[in-house]
Amino acid sequence: MMPELRQDWLSGQWVVFSPERLRRPQQFSFGEAQESSPEGDPFAEGNEHYTPAEVYAVRSRGGQANGPGWSVRVVPNRYPALRVEGEMKRKAVGLFDQASGVGAHEVVIETPKSDKELAELSLNQISEVLETYRYRMLDLMKDQRLRHVSIFKNVGARAGASLRHAHSQIVALPLVPPEVERRLDVAEEHFQKKERNLFQDVLDFELGDENRIVLQNHDFVAFCPYASRFPFEVRVLPRHQHCHYFSSPDGALVQLAEILKKILLAYQIGLNRPAYNILYQTAPLPGRFTGKWPLMESSYRWYVEIIPRIFGLAGFELSTQCAMNAVFPEEAARFLRETIDSLPEGGEHE
Repeated sequence: MMPELRQDWLSGQWVVFSPERLRRPQQFSFGEAQESSPEGDPFAEGNEHYTPAEVYAVRSRGGQANGPGWSVRVVPNRYPALRVEGEMKRKAVGLFDQASGVGAHEVVIETPKSDKELAELSLNQISEVLETYRYRMLDLMKDQRLRHVSIFKNVGARAGASLRHAHSQIVALPLVPPEVERRLDVAEEHFQKKERNLFQDVLDFELGDENRIVLQNHDFVAFCPYASRFPFEVRVLPRHQHCHYFSSPDGALVQLAEILKKILLAYQIGLNRPAYNILYQTAPLPGRFTGKWPLMESSYRWYVEIIPRIFGLAGFELSTQCAMNAVFPEEAARFLRETIDSLPEGGEHE
């Protein structure tokens, strides 16, 4: 198969597909050796004294705050990128801009168990994690200094994880990151020119083509993007228009839990547990902007990216800012579909 260049619909980034650089997906074995032990694990149930005091927890089994009995627990990051304390100030430093490092950096501990991955939790447990993101966003939104909330999950050393225990992170920023601004601009321009939502246009195209669809349910569609930057990258788009993650209707996050579980199990089984990142791409917090993105509610739609970290960046990617991918998304989607179809009923895998 000949190499091919494709341009991403949202970022405008070019991706070079070079399948000759890789073996067939059926032969992949990309996983990292992972060990786990509750001894000394600061996130394990019973070791709550190792972490800062919790700011939120799901305690269906009862129990006191900062003690056992929880199923999901949120604590401030012990080594935060940003801190809640302090006054928000901005100033010029010569030709440069400087702002106070005000914000929030929280860790969502997804399970009390040291040896469980997100994919191995029940749908109810995964839903509790997803609902926790929503609760924390709504709480952080009360702080008018904050403008954007980033939610992400790193698994494996190649993806940036320093602890094995299943967890994710929430970082609230006093600014909108440039990449988020650019996405909003692209979506707004598309809506102004064509009076259509860009995300819905892409969803309609992918559903019509079908070759890159991995799986779908009532509320979400998961597909390998046409210009996938990474092998087996998956995007999950809601079928219904909401620009903010926390605006998802009741019950929708259960549907997202089903999608995530099956895709992550497919990574485990088909790709031998690779490192990966999950990114929740939501709009900036509402009420902070005056006229910058007047059509944001209609033009932007939150979505999820799931990115296996099979290879690192090399000289070509760094020098050109073009991605290079050895697996066409059509082949990746087919492989993931077949792997998901092989799962026992209910998507469970032991």
